[in-house]
Amino acid sequence: MAIEDLLYPLLKVYIGAPQWVKTSIGETYSRLPRAWRHGPHRDDFAQELREHGGALGCALARNKLRQTLEWALETVPAYRRYEGLLDAIENPEDLLKQLPLIGKADIKADPERYISTAVPVRQRLKTFTGGSTANPMLFYLHKNVSRPKEYAFMDDFHTRVGLGDRDIVLALRGRTVPSAREHGGRLWMYEPIKRQLILSSDHLEPDYMPQYVQALRAWRPTYIQAFPSALHPLAKWLAEHPAPDITQRIRGVLLYSENVYGFQMDLLRQVFGCPVLKHYGHSERALMAASMPDDERYFFWPQYGYFELVDETGNAITQPGVLGEIVGTAFDNRVMPFIRYRTGDMAMLSERPGHALLPGYPVVERIEGRMQEFLVCRDRRLISITTMGAAHFDALANVEAIQYEQSEPGRCVLKVVSRHPLSAAVKQKIACAVAVKTQNGCTASVEEVGRIPRTARGKQQMLVQHLDISDFFGAAGSE
Repeated sequence: MAIEDLLYPLLKVYIGAPQWVKTSIGETYSRLPRAWRHGPHRDDFAQELREHGGALGCALARNKLRQTLEWALETVPAYRRYEGLLDAIENPEDLLKQLPLIGKADIKADPERYISTAVPVRQRLKTFTGGSTANPMLFYLHKNVSRPKEYAFMDDFHTRVGLGDRDIVLALRGRTVPSAREHGGRLWMYEPIKRQLILSSDHLEPDYMPQYVQALRAWRPTYIQAFPSALHPLAKWLAEHPAPDITQRIRGVLLYSENVYGFQMDLLRQVFGCPVLKHYGHSERALMAASMPDDERYFFWPQYGYFELVDETGNAITQPGVLGEIVGTAFDNRVMPFIRYRTGDMAMLSERPGHALLPGYPVVERIEGRMQEFLVCRDRRLISITTMGAAHFDALANVEAIQYEQSEPGRCVLKVVSRHPLSAAVKQKIACAVAVKTQNGCTASVEEVGRIPRTARGKQQMLVQHLDISDFFGAAGSE
């Protein structure tokens, strides 16, 4: 039994409480043994990771895939009609290919069909998809299993940069700071359970940076966990106002939940002088991947879930450099197993060999983000918004923020927040740069705005896409 899963419904109350309440309750709770807080399964998953690396990890994954499919076909209504395949097909990979791809729309249409009838209701942990999706989905995790598993794999990720339980972490991941809502209120809070100095993601303008710097000097964090778009303004400020007592203490930067652009990686490495790693995951917990200190590619943990890459018709992609959709089959969630779940995220398989420390880990060159994060050219080509970052346009090097918006193929609006007005000549230069980058596939009009709002979770939406990208996915071709 995990105490944390019992208390999970009270998380928002705890975070919204005054600082003295978080300090007293959080510090007391953090002293409890980890096995009490997270349950025994966290250590079980950690042991699996320690003992099943390389070929053993792939063997464990294969066994988990077989067990997951057997459970789903025998106990989940949506898969009962495939139960006869268990005796006919021994190879779990071949069995998996006989099952349909599913997406959010399938689950939302009839969620009960995807819930196991063999698990008591009390073991369901109700949750919702997060991120910037405008249409969240209700689903269930496995109480006392799913979240402890997540902790174990996140621990494994943290070891890549040496982050431990006693380190203080600067957190810029969209968490609301209650006191920041008040005029002149404090823009940070300290969360003692995870030892996080949490900065408000709603006050990233230059005028507020001195308050952030003051908090960093007081709490002295040694690691950073952040959305790239939230950390970038702080890093830019520190580049312009050097504070070596802050930046030289940082030993690792871990980035989550958003596309990461080349200019952001370059600046973070320049300012903090330490490894900068990228993480990929999602609320449904079907797959997890991350980069390494010496390799920016994404490596998928085979012990976490089964990775597939498919084209627009659902066929497997095995050729490197071809754009496809990431599909995952989740392990260890017996309440609501996700089988061949379409994430909507896009990637390309890597041509290069895998990492020596991660043998057997599926690897992609980069994750392009969700389908809606592509510009559509007039000739139906798709251009990932990842490749349209400010690093490509000298005229945008010093602006505060940008956002693309598209309503018709071949045309887009580029919204720019700048401290100084942009001249007509600069706007024309930016528009020409967009045309060059898209090989004359897209014409941009540049529009100055005072502010670009973030999503409810504190993320920056780089592209507001009004087109249905699935209509153009087949024309994307290869890189």
